[in-house]
Amino acid sequence: MTVTSPAQTPAFPSKLPQVGTTIFSVMSALAQQHQAVNLGQGFPDFGCDPALIDAVTAAMQAGHNQYPPMPGMPQLREAVAAKIEALHARHYDANAEITITAGATQAILTAILATVHAGDEVIVLDPCYDSYAPNIALAGGVIVRVPLTPISFRPDFTKIAAAITPKTRLLIINSPHNPSATIWTADDMRQLEALLAPTNVLLISDEVYEHMVFDGAQHESAARFPGLAARAFIVSSFGKTFHVTGWKVGTVAAPAALTAEFRKVHQFNVFTVNTPMQVGLATYMQSPAPYLELSAFYQRKRDLFAQGLAQTRLKLLPTTGTYFQCVDISGVTDLGEADFCQWLVREVGVAAIPLSAFYGDGFDQKVVRFCFAKQDATLLAALERLRKL
Repeated sequence: MTVTSPAQTPAFPSKLPQVGTTIFSVMSALAQQHQAVNLGQGFPDFGCDPALIDAVTAAMQAGHNQYPPMPGMPQLREAVAAKIEALHARHYDANAEITITAGATQAILTAILATVHAGDEVIVLDPCYDSYAPNIALAGGVIVRVPLTPISFRPDFTKIAAAITPKTRLLIINSPHNPSATIWTADDMRQLEALLAPTNVLLISDEVYEHMVFDGAQHESAARFPGLAARAFIVSSFGKTFHVTGWKVGTVAAPAALTAEFRKVHQFNVFTVNTPMQVGLATYMQSPAPYLELSAFYQRKRDLFAQGLAQTRLKLLPTTGTYFQCVDISGVTDLGEADFCQWLVREVGVAAIPLSAFYGDGFDQKVVRFCFAKQDATLLAALERLRKL
């Protein structure tokens, strides 16, 4: 009698051996398990404008359900170009310099795959969004981490300059900044422009929170600075702006030469993006009010949440952009950030994210991040629990 061995899945070396489940998934699952108020993962718990749903529904009913053009629907690219020109006084050609993507994460991956060759160095500023490093690894690049100044999260241009070598292909910046909720100033952008001027370093400017800037400040897009715009892929997100993160629709603005290379990769990883969503978004963008009023909308939520947190022993860090609030936990606990977040879910019933998860070396400065893109009732429920601290 012949004994057949059970079939085995062939082993192979992982392309991302250091990557596990993201901290966002871990904390969201833990929050669900303990019925905690989830202020960890960055998404709203409220709906979008019904007019946007109506616009997408109308697009479906009008038959916009087949492949769109590879770069995106022309009317949406034109709306994006018009918005950038109105806000930042820079003209992008809708046909040659604007591309619609399957969310900002895909946009960033595509820009990296299009530009980074094996052995090229890519500078990221820690703490940074967790997709950057795996994207660089998938492209065969070498990640070079430069820390932002602890607690203040200001860019250190001396350290950035020291990190640039003949092998540097790309620098990634993010303003308004996730996770720190800080923004880059015009002076910051001018310093970066001067620093990069004598180099061939390309730039990814992650601006997905561009319409969440507070206290009368202005979002300083890379589009506003000619020396940066000439070398930049500028990434934004309809999901963040219009409260529809699950739709996964983003955009990239870049000079024609960069866009041509970007689209070579884009057409072979997603090819195109959801047609009725694009048509509906183009219709909805005929009025600028929804994005122009977004800063005031989230500033009110920031202030509501901050007023409540002031009744605890948590120390608030400044929130000048995004929909996140960072707090210093050193007056509350001797635990590290990750252990504190686990304790907070289990014992207090509120989920947060440790900032150490955004650092390559797990740097712990006793700071955690809350998301206030929630209904007022959700924020008030969380604050009621946090008053125990």
